[in-house]
Amino acid sequence: MSSVDQKYKEALRLYAETSKTAAQIARECNVGAAGFRAYLYRHHRYLLLARYGMEGEEPSVKLRPKRGQRPSAHRKYKQAVEACDDLAYISLNVSEIARMCGVSATALGNFLRLHYPDVLERREKAKMRLGIADNAKRGVRKQSKETYARAVEMYRTTDMTIPEVAEACDVSLGGLSQHLRFYHKDVIEKRFAEREQARKGKKRIGKISGNGRKHVPDKETVEKYREALELYRGTDMIVKDIVRQTGVPMEGFRYYLRTWHRDLMLERRGAEAATCAPEDIDLGKTKRYLKSTSAKYARAIASLKADARPVASVAAEFGLNPETFRMYLKEHEPELARRQGMIKTAEGRTVSLQATEKYAEAIRLYETTVEDLKSIAGRLGLVYNSLGGYVRRNCPEAKKRHEAVVDSMKKRKTDGGENGS
Repeated sequence: MSSVDQKYKEALRLYAETSKTAAQIARECNVGAAGFRAYLYRHHRYLLLARYGMEGEEPSVKLRPKRGQRPSAHRKYKQAVEACDDLAYISLNVSEIARMCGVSATALGNFLRLHYPDVLERREKAKMRLGIADNAKRGVRKQSKETYARAVEMYRTTDMTIPEVAEACDVSLGGLSQHLRFYHKDVIEKRFAEREQARKGKKRIGKISGNGRKHVPDKETVEKYREALELYRGTDMIVKDIVRQTGVPMEGFRYYLRTWHRDLMLERRGAEAATCAPEDIDLGKTKRYLKSTSAKYARAIASLKADARPVASVAAEFGLNPETFRMYLKEHEPELARRQGMIKTAEGRTVSLQATEKYAEAIRLYETTVEDLKSIAGRLGLVYNSLGGYVRRNCPEAKKRHEAVVDSMKKRKTDGGENGS
């Protein structure tokens, strides 16, 4: 016997020998209710079928279909429903038929209204035709219609669930649920269609989801992360410091941000405001950087915008690394970088205008002659390593043209030598 079988041994015995529910048994045996149910579904499904009166059915049969009546309920009321639709029993009322078939009269009446309203209509018409009708008014009562009118309209025109509507209108949850299912099936069908449509697509924040509820965080979750979210929105603190200060779990807070506040994450990453829904924001395509980084360079950038001068001098003034500051400007302030003498090449690379002018003659000689780069640098008084690095980073096509010129020159020499011989 495996450890799992041993764990649920006593609970399984109680489920097979008593009529207690799985939840009651789980509490009594000190095991998880969800785990015990899963164990039953996977390894002892025959016990479930027996509990629901479905012995002999295929193990794959659904105990609770998505909609409609359960197989066990169908079997339970089948005889009574057939009797209600049979002229041989037309003189009996539904309560008498229920007692004759050994089922609850109220339950049979509800079952007929929910699944076989046409049987009740045919029965009433047959009684009228035969002259044995009791002239009793059936259907929704005027008092019930008035009581639930506001709740029905709210459920029809909003995304609120039945429990939420019942609470908002201060009416009975069970009564409203039954009233909707008996007398407003069009509203139930409309909501079901919306749920099916929502189930096929991506969940949208604030919209109805496949389970019929709005896709929004629980009130407890919102309250739990309220302080952490305010710090994330209004300060430069990193997530690690925020969770340390507020005492919330790091992974939980990160999941909360990714699920409900992706727009704030996008803002922190320095990306442009999203024009799409938060759920469609691809955070993987945005650069991750600390919000504190933006604050670090903010004063230097403002100073540079107000008074144009070399980046190196601004970096020295504010105690920044010049090269790092230049890289930040290129990525986050491209317009300012261009104003500081940065230009884009034909290949889309951003380079310094000063460097472009400095090495222009050397590049022209390199790509049109056979003279090597080291010789050109020495002749023009340039630093070879700097010139070589500039060519590799920004002018790889110049090297290709230089190699083509060299190959062409070698070919002419070879052809000339052969002709001379």
